[in-house]
Amino acid sequence: MHGKHMRLALYQPDMPPNTGAMMRLCACLGVGLDIIEPCGFPLDDKRLKRAGMDYIDHLDYTRHRSWNDFAEQIGARRLVLLTTKGAEPYTGFAFRADDILMVGRESAGVPDDVHDRADARLLIPMQPPLRSLNVALSAAMALGEAVRQIS
Repeated sequence: MHGKHMRLALYQPDMPPNTGAMMRLCACLGVGLDIIEPCGFPLDDKRLKRAGMDYIDHLDYTRHRSWNDFAEQIGARRLVLLTTKGAEPYTGFAFRADDILMVGRESAGVPDDVHDRADARLLIPMQPPLRSLNVALSAAMALGEAVRQIS
């Protein structure tokens, strides 16, 4: 893992356009990115470059072969999961500069063992009966608040 700066982790992302949007988000905010494979689409360097456009050159990112590899590498760092099953609104959470914010797969979120490993589970409050936003929008909202707090 690179340094102790805030990072965004994508758990087995399904959709290249969302992955590209979050790559761009991280590059622009100066937040590191972790991509936990397997992805729901072929992730080779050419596709990654296309998804991230020229922003990828300004992005600190790491690809992890599996959830276990990622979990091993983060060690004791705090893992903050954005989830519709969250207990606490992200707006009331005290972020730290070395947090790793994680979003799940577009199609399925994260499995129970990943959910259980999270040190905090945050939600974005929304109007019932609606449940979720696009994952890239969710990441942007939470990262925007986190970066605001630690700046």
